[in-house]
Amino acid sequence: MCHHNKKWMHRQNKTTEADSVHRNLEQMDTLSLLTKINQEDQTVAVSVSNAIPQVQKLADAVYEKLKHGGRLFFIGSGTSGRLGIVDASECPPTFGIGHGVVIGIIAGGDHAIRKAQEGAEDDMAAAWKDLLGHNISSNDFVVGISASGTTPYVLGGLKDCRSHHIATGCIVCNTESPIAGMADCPVEVVVGPEFVTGSTRMKAGTAQKLVLNMLTTTVMIKMGRVKDNKMVDMMLTNKKLVDRGTRMLMDLYHWEYDAAQTSLLKHGSVRAVIDFEECMK
Repeated sequence: MCHHNKKWMHRQNKTTEADSVHRNLEQMDTLSLLTKINQEDQTVAVSVSNAIPQVQKLADAVYEKLKHGGRLFFIGSGTSGRLGIVDASECPPTFGIGHGVVIGIIAGGDHAIRKAQEGAEDDMAAAWKDLLGHNISSNDFVVGISASGTTPYVLGGLKDCRSHHIATGCIVCNTESPIAGMADCPVEVVVGPEFVTGSTRMKAGTAQKLVLNMLTTTVMIKMGRVKDNKMVDMMLTNKKLVDRGTRMLMDLYHWEYDAAQTSLLKHGSVRAVIDFEECMK
């Protein structure tokens, strides 16, 4: 770690830890609490928009790895780790990719998804061990997610990736953090103090979720996993999705509902139906 980053570790001006601008929260009524939380939330999308150039660099770098058969890993602890897991878990049903293409890893293992694992985020060596369990290689890309930008689990993981020539990015909510300094493609979304001081599951978590949505959706569109504006590769895992796919085909081919659903279930995806119909022309 460079000297600059060491100095940052001891600074006390991380905006994610700064005092809330709202005081005496316990004296507010329900409407006031909800209104003020919402007012803070409305600033998050603006903060994310300021980081779009950084997200663009990250998305393009991830796409270059995935289009050549690489994988995308998210690593994080607590809320940040859970957000990575949520985004990774939604990519296969949404875009029809394999479950091993986008992978979310949380400090402390899967038990930490539901219950905090004390001290897990403080282990600098743990992320690399977790990544080795997935046979990580230089074909892959690793994104560290950390509101503070200082989480040892994430910092250690990115440091080990760098020493093994594995490309990295990050999503953090402070400037000049050691994690951003360690990442090839850092994304810094500075959302300012939380409504409840230090509660980074709020604005910081929302910002991270928005960036994750932007990142994976953009990469998957570039990978050809969307046609027009439709999820043509989505997995038909429930009645709602079968119905959605059926209506896509009705709109595309002007079929009756039953005919569209029969064709969808026969071929297994909207994409497969489209390919079949193209071949029949």
